[in-house]
Amino acid sequence: MIIIGAIGKILHMIITAYIWIIIIATILSWVRPDPYNPIVQVFYRLSFPVLDFLRRKIPLSFNGIDFSPLLLIIALELLDMTLIQMMMRLY
Repeated sequence: MIIIGAIGKILHMIITAYIWIIIIATILSWVRPDPYNPIVQVFYRLSFPVLDFLRRKIPLSFNGIDFSPLLLIIALELLDMTLIQMMMRLY
């Protein structure tokens, strides 16, 4: 039981960190930073595959505004609130 609680806490931290990566990558896309900056490349490489998958499967663009980061954050929060929190309650 202790292991399940620990795994739940680790997954919660990973999901939270990935949500922040999505938020930062989205903000970076608004300001158009130097694409050769290593920090910018890390954020884009971590976020682009999942966002690109969502964009191909579900077109979430309305009047030039891309809502795929919002959908991804909502999905990750739902995952966190349901599965991970249930795992942590078992502990």
